[in-house]
Amino acid sequence: MLKKSDIVRHILADRYDLLPKHSSVKAYAPSNIALCKYWGKRDVELNLPVTSSFSISLGDFGSSVELAVNANAEDSVCVNDELLTQDSSFSKRVQNFLDLLRGKEKHHFSLNIKTNIPVAAGLASSACGYASLVRALNLLFELHLTDRELSILARLGSGSASRSLWQGFVEWHKGESVDGMDSYAEPLQETWPDLCIGLLILSDKEKKVSSRDAMQQTVETSPFYSAWPSLVAKDLSMIKKAISEKDFLLLGKTAESNALAMHATMLSARPSLSYALPETIEAMQKIWDLRQAGLNVFFTQDAGPNLKLLFLANDIPPIQSHFTDIKIIQPFKSND
Repeated sequence: MLKKSDIVRHILADRYDLLPKHSSVKAYAPSNIALCKYWGKRDVELNLPVTSSFSISLGDFGSSVELAVNANAEDSVCVNDELLTQDSSFSKRVQNFLDLLRGKEKHHFSLNIKTNIPVAAGLASSACGYASLVRALNLLFELHLTDRELSILARLGSGSASRSLWQGFVEWHKGESVDGMDSYAEPLQETWPDLCIGLLILSDKEKKVSSRDAMQQTVETSPFYSAWPSLVAKDLSMIKKAISEKDFLLLGKTAESNALAMHATMLSARPSLSYALPETIEAMQKIWDLRQAGLNVFFTQDAGPNLKLLFLANDIPPIQSHFTDIKIIQPFKSND
């Protein structure tokens, strides 16, 4: 069985010595929201997905990382300037990932990840965290990696991180190869200036069950999971068609249905899994009622209690009226 270290050695080849070229570097990556979900792995070690997936990135909502080589015998990992203990779950995951990229000198690192989204609350904090870290490592060692190579390395940290290297629409190809070298993300050359994403933060608490654990439990125990791959293939095709034709109703209906189908596989897992809070269900019902009343708004939900609303720019006023605490992002709006 191939290991992550095998893939890193293959990608870096003669650059594996990893000699720092800078004292410190900074890099940023946006969070991303999957419109067609990634749920299930064909290879847990390499984070290879059962299906392809499709996302939209969230502009200035994401993570930046400041990275440096330090002379200490251990890494230091900070999140928003708060030093994490060595045994914290996030610190352990980051250090395990850095183990792949220490080089012959066995470098240790200092990194400070600054994020403006809640951590481990279903808002892709891991995705943008690992994507920004990979970009920073590429700069620190001047590896000159291609976008495809960066996406593959980010995927080794967190599957969804493969999609967080770009703004806009991004597709992650599931690939077929055992080594996963054909499983990478790339941006779609389509824009949609009127498209809006609304972040409805219902809880910023860390979830009790990680996405990766819930995903594996679902794959192994849900009797509904066998239908998931074919559903995703259909939904992915519909979402790309909707974007090409700027058919918002098709986009919203497909993204919402895809999210609900993913959560149905979790509910049918044994034991059942649910990330929804009472506030989540209440917000869903409110959205359905508003749509029944004529407001074109849809939602998607990832592995957390928070919802992301989909709507068009001309509906910003009523959305803000009905959801006073919503954070609205226009991913394709010009800064001019």
